[in-house]
Amino acid sequence: MEDRGIRAWAAIRLTRPWFWPLGWGGAYLGWVLAAGQWVPSAREVPRAVAAGVVLGPLIWGAVLAVNDLHDLPSDRRNPRKSTAPLVTGVLTEADLARGFRWGGVAAVGVAVAAGPMFAAGTAAVLLLGWLYSAPPARLKARPGADVAVNALVVGVLAPVAGWSLHRPVGEYPAVMAILGLLLAAALYLPTTVMDRDADVAAGDTTIAVRWTARACYLTGLALWTVANALWLACCHLDLIVRRDSWTLQTVAAPILVAVYAVAARKPSIPRMAAVSVAFGIPATDFLVAAVG
Repeated sequence: MEDRGIRAWAAIRLTRPWFWPLGWGGAYLGWVLAAGQWVPSAREVPRAVAAGVVLGPLIWGAVLAVNDLHDLPSDRRNPRKSTAPLVTGVLTEADLARGFRWGGVAAVGVAVAAGPMFAAGTAAVLLLGWLYSAPPARLKARPGADVAVNALVVGVLAPVAGWSLHRPVGEYPAVMAILGLLLAAALYLPTTVMDRDADVAAGDTTIAVRWTARACYLTGLALWTVANALWLACCHLDLIVRRDSWTLQTVAAPILVAVYAVAARKPSIPRMAAVSVAFGIPATDFLVAAVG
């Protein structure tokens, strides 16, 4: 009984619950923009709940299972991953293979309740998760592709998923897709530096392995700066939402660039999470304008 509890807790940790808000936050932004309201109506609640379950434990559990399965050589050399369930032996390779298989089936099955386009997007994310981690494609070990996959999933597909619950996918603003790509790429780049030594030892040529840590930092800072400048331009030019005053956005933009510049210099998960939370302030103000 005790062993079963340990394995159950390991399975939960495998899904990295601290990552779930990435999917939820992007989808919520897309949904609010599409719906123009903060909470779903009673009729929309079942679809919203289904979407939340998919974007939280199901999709993360599936893609991280296949990721950890094929990352074992580098994870064994990575102090940050020393307590990972597969590294410690609490879960086996067969467990993770089943986790991806059944987690993927469950994710698509539940996603159907949120709508056909949402289900199609879920299947696309699962496919990208497989291509990202598993050979022969293993996009994680292809410099540039590793950043592109993460930026696409978190910065574009998650907001579009939320948007699809209320409006056709084809109506999603193109500038929002560009913004999402820039922001997500900037947030992901520093995380590749954190695992550089372990990836080198395992023979994985990530972007941080191909480039220097400084190059990754400067590129991330440039992407973050451009994204904030574009965000500010969208506000003041009323490209997405109309409002008379964008004072908070104007004040926040340079502060966000400074916060990123400090946090990403010595990247860690808590530091990059703090950057994401800081961006949530102007993002919330933007949504207030969209709802108002």
